[in-house]
Amino acid sequence: MKFFLDNIFLIGIVILSGGALVAHTLQRVGAKVTALQATQIINQGKTLILDVRPAADYAAGHIRDAKNIPLKELKGRVAELEKFKARPVIVVCSKGLQSNKATALLKKEGFTEATSLLGGLDAWQSQGLPVTK
Repeated sequence: MKFFLDNIFLIGIVILSGGALVAHTLQRVGAKVTALQATQIINQGKTLILDVRPAADYAAGHIRDAKNIPLKELKGRVAELEKFKARPVIVVCSKGLQSNKATALLKKEGFTEATSLLGGLDAWQSQGLPVTK
């Protein structure tokens, strides 16, 4: 008991930082799919693959039939995607970080089935899945 009383400040910092870490982790948990899950969703049909990387990166290689709208332009061009609101939308970027932002934006706009590709195009390619140019 003496240990806890002598180190109450340090214990408080540990609890606070642990809580902040858990909160941050829970915020990042959203609708995400692995490359395998994404291929299963794509194979079911009527899925939009939205690539939010810059046009030059998209031109270097992308998932077949993906539509490119760079993240910086997405908010202004979301109307182009209206017909996909009720369909699955898989958002892709290079590493899976930018696609989380895009997925959050799409969810706010009413895209109920928007998900982010976990690990992005890098994870897709590391699984040996095809890309086109």
